[in-house]
Amino acid sequence: MSNTIDIKVPDIGDFSEVEVIEVLVAEGDAIQAEQSLITVESDKASMEIPAPQGGRIASLKVKVGDKIKEGSVILTVEPEQAAVAEKAPDSQGDKSPAPAKEAPTQDQAAAPAAPQPADAADTEPASSGGTVTVSVPDIGDATDVEVIEVLVAVGDTVAAEQSLITVESDKASMEVPSSQAGVVTAINVKVGDKVNQGSNILELKTAAAAAPAKAAAPAPATPAGDKGNGKEKEAEQPVEQPSTDAKLASVPPERHSPTESFSEADVPARNLPHASPSVRKFARELGVNLASVQGSGRKNRITKDDVRQYVKQALAGGTTKAGAAAAGQGGLSVLDWPKVDFAKFGQIETKPLSRIKKISGANLHRNWVMIPHVTNNDEADITDLEALRQTLNQENEKAGIKVTMLAFLIKAVVAALKKFPEFNASLDGDNLVLKQYYHIGFAADTPNGLVVPVIRDADKKGILEIASETAVLAKAARDGKLSPAQMQGGCFSISSLGGIGGTSFTPIINAPEVAILGVSRASHEPVWDGKKFKPRLMLPLSLSYDHRVIDGASAARFNAYLSGLLADFRRIAL
Repeated sequence: MSNTIDIKVPDIGDFSEVEVIEVLVAEGDAIQAEQSLITVESDKASMEIPAPQGGRIASLKVKVGDKIKEGSVILTVEPEQAAVAEKAPDSQGDKSPAPAKEAPTQDQAAAPAAPQPADAADTEPASSGGTVTVSVPDIGDATDVEVIEVLVAVGDTVAAEQSLITVESDKASMEVPSSQAGVVTAINVKVGDKVNQGSNILELKTAAAAAPAKAAAPAPATPAGDKGNGKEKEAEQPVEQPSTDAKLASVPPERHSPTESFSEADVPARNLPHASPSVRKFARELGVNLASVQGSGRKNRITKDDVRQYVKQALAGGTTKAGAAAAGQGGLSVLDWPKVDFAKFGQIETKPLSRIKKISGANLHRNWVMIPHVTNNDEADITDLEALRQTLNQENEKAGIKVTMLAFLIKAVVAALKKFPEFNASLDGDNLVLKQYYHIGFAADTPNGLVVPVIRDADKKGILEIASETAVLAKAARDGKLSPAQMQGGCFSISSLGGIGGTSFTPIINAPEVAILGVSRASHEPVWDGKKFKPRLMLPLSLSYDHRVIDGASAARFNAYLSGLLADFRRIAL
């Protein structure tokens, strides 16, 4: 057996250990120099490790999930010359032309032998003369943009305007196309590099250079006098070995599913799902097979939204049979819940989840996975509002009505919903349903779990009426006597932890609503009034919103407007 060479991890910068996330080749594959072998990932970026030379893979030394570093052995390879030498006797049998080479006849030395070296010499200048360098074109004002994907490999044939690399600035990602057609001979960038306008991407052997090389091939013709004398076959024999070597280099490497988690069948190494490294990482975190995801981006590029949509359909049971089959084979390859015998560590007590927690738990999980949550945090000065609340309680003490801060919050939220109607809406497919009524839900803590009673037509009720109704609904919730009708139809929800504690949190949106307000415990803080610090009672507000419907600026305006109403409740009448 021929000697093998170890292919090791090259210099990968400051990273001490990186994780293997993809193996792009298999044992027995023929590889080319600079062809990607594995993909590794650090906490900052993904990168592909290329082969320093060509040959045939003898054995793989790494697998998905391994931690490797500079100098780690990736695989062993048989050099191209050794692979060809072993393959040649099998294809030619025992009839070797070696004796003809050792003892050439007089006619052989005189006729065809001379033109062959000349042909080889003519081809080399033609190839080198037709090599062009492709550079980064004008990319606007962006500088030092990062290469996040290399879309071609050495040996690939590319067309004019075909995408070569994907770069990403702090604002957008873009694909850099090829300025002309040709065969890739060298790649000068890798994932993670910073490039600018004019930076060299790769080198191409253009089609114009390939034509003379092909034309030179039939040049060595056998003289008429040698016809039928059998020397023609012997003269052509030296050309066959380089053609075998060229064939070895031109065979497209195939990946025979060495990475079962991300490949369902034999897939060409450069035919991976079209997605950026950040999207690949996002899909792996959710256990999604990108081969099952339909991309909606340019040239069917898979985006994070495509991955989210795939997960939503899978959880909602709306996948097609093919999608469901793919999910069963790893589309949503979530690890099984760990089975642990807790009793062996100490005394335990087992009790079943309450019915409310079972139902709400499933709903919360669905909402968290399917809705892209963002939370905006703000503070409201409720010093004056708290004084008003205490005055109202003193005045209505005999009537048995206790005004809580929740009643003021519900009234202020209604005013904010009227000013920002996209918060009083629900998604229905590609349509946004804007509601003309104002039913506000509030989270009520009960011994069996959280429930959300709804105050209907809160816009038509005063503070005292809202306070009285919230007290009745909260008591019914604690007693387990809430009817389904009393928990339906909400437009917006409020989750208040002010009576317990905390400074901020991320409440989960109560679908099909598009936002929810979290309220934490108020505290006295020094606030600068322009001349001096004054103690003010500040109430933390945490607004979670559906980013598909509401953008960050709208959420900040909503929270600021709400804070202003709570700071001066007289504005509610404006």
